[in-house]
Amino acid sequence: MNTIIDALKWRYATQVFDQTKKLSANQLDTILESAILAPTSFGLQPVRFILVKNPEIRAKLREAGYNQPKITDASDLVVIAVPKVMNDATVDEFIQSISDVRGLSLESLRGYSDMIKSAVNGRTPEQRVEWATRQGYIALGVIIAACALEGVDAGPMEGFDPKQFDEILGLDAMGLESKVMIAIGFRSEEDTMAHAAKVRFPKGKMIIEI
Repeated sequence: MNTIIDALKWRYATQVFDQTKKLSANQLDTILESAILAPTSFGLQPVRFILVKNPEIRAKLREAGYNQPKITDASDLVVIAVPKVMNDATVDEFIQSISDVRGLSLESLRGYSDMIKSAVNGRTPEQRVEWATRQGYIALGVIIAACALEGVDAGPMEGFDPKQFDEILGLDAMGLESKVMIAIGFRSEEDTMAHAAKVRFPKGKMIIEI
């Protein structure tokens, strides 16, 4: 793709994937690395990306995902999950990472740490999960854009039973809960939407200048 605009005009929410086509290791690594680089509040990264490679598990997820074929047919499947608990330990791990990467003392980061802890602790447990979930959707948007730039098709999905997904993937033991997923691969010629004109409201309606 020449530009991000070209890439986004080319992409669409793919419904039918070509089961014979697979992403290269480099393409998949680029897309996953882009997800990791997605912005999050304070840089806390309260998001995890579950790359589901096992065909048997994907078949089970398809059953829990209202039998959507793209769950099993796409080259790869990524489930975006968030932690059930965010607390001081979450912030401490992040601050330690800053200290290690930037060579800063923990004492010099104490003020920043306290500010983040105040933001976390100022929310109820439910609000913290919702906060993390919104950041997961930012990552989803980055994945979609990265796929488009790589010439890879993507089909994001919210239609699934989260409790069943968590059980199938063993997320409870990881302290995580699933929120959204995205199938990644290459469109099939049988997908009629691949040839449909993109429908978007004009810029004059979408952009409000004040």
